[in-house]
Amino acid sequence: MTPANRPLNLKRRSRLAGEASAAIAEVETSLAVDPDATGAAFFDVDNTVMQGASIFHLAKGLHRRKFFTTRDIVGAAWKQAYFRLVGVEDPEHVAEARSAALAFIAGHTTTELEALGEEIFDEAMAHRIWPGTRALAQLHLDQGQRVWLVTAAPIEIASIIARRLGLTGALGTVAEHINGVYTGRLVGEMLHGPAKGEAVLALAAREGLDLTRCSAYSDSYNDLTMLSLVGDPCAVNPDAKLRAHAKAEGWRIRDYRTGRKAARAGAFTAAVAGAAVGTVAAGTAIRRRLR
Repeated sequence: MTPANRPLNLKRRSRLAGEASAAIAEVETSLAVDPDATGAAFFDVDNTVMQGASIFHLAKGLHRRKFFTTRDIVGAAWKQAYFRLVGVEDPEHVAEARSAALAFIAGHTTTELEALGEEIFDEAMAHRIWPGTRALAQLHLDQGQRVWLVTAAPIEIASIIARRLGLTGALGTVAEHINGVYTGRLVGEMLHGPAKGEAVLALAAREGLDLTRCSAYSDSYNDLTMLSLVGDPCAVNPDAKLRAHAKAEGWRIRDYRTGRKAARAGAFTAAVAGAAVGTVAAGTAIRRRLR
């Protein structure tokens, strides 16, 4: 190529690049969806978006980082085993487990928990997200709707999950902190059961949502209040009670678990074995401390 040809070729390449950019912009504009101001979707987290209990995964990650003792984590492990074995949440276990987990963070800072929460999501939660539920959330986003997580888990970890999944935001249980340091107490009630319905009503009023045009997703009969508020309720990986209710009401049902009976039997074995191993490990650790 002679020097005389270089400016001409450069000009031609620049023109072609400009035309390509214009074509891409035109396609993106044609695919853009106008925001849906009054429609939205609300997703429970535990066993709906994610396999298992997010608070347990958070507590286990914090335990690895010496936030609390092995004896403490064994109690949480039993409640997680119970949750996975029975397939429904015992309200008493839920309250105890989550309140105790929030108490464990007393004395730590909000910035510390947020940073560790990012690490724990990557190591223990990301691979437990149900692909099917994530696709449902993305479908709402693609339709221009906003999507919120509504969970009893601490708002810090709920917000991390929402951000990592590209969702609008999260509603969760709020742990009290003063000057950026957790006190170990809750602000208000734990966001569980009927409290989720109240939170969704407040959010809808603030955001101008039409709940008859909204959707809600959960695995648990405990979330019936939230599910009943919207025009499009959906049972995801439902417990037996919610499945029966959803069938009777003609609600959508989505189950992303495979081989449900086999999985239940496997969960029994894994839960009992996990609890036993945890108890033995705890006993060993405690005996070592006493020596």
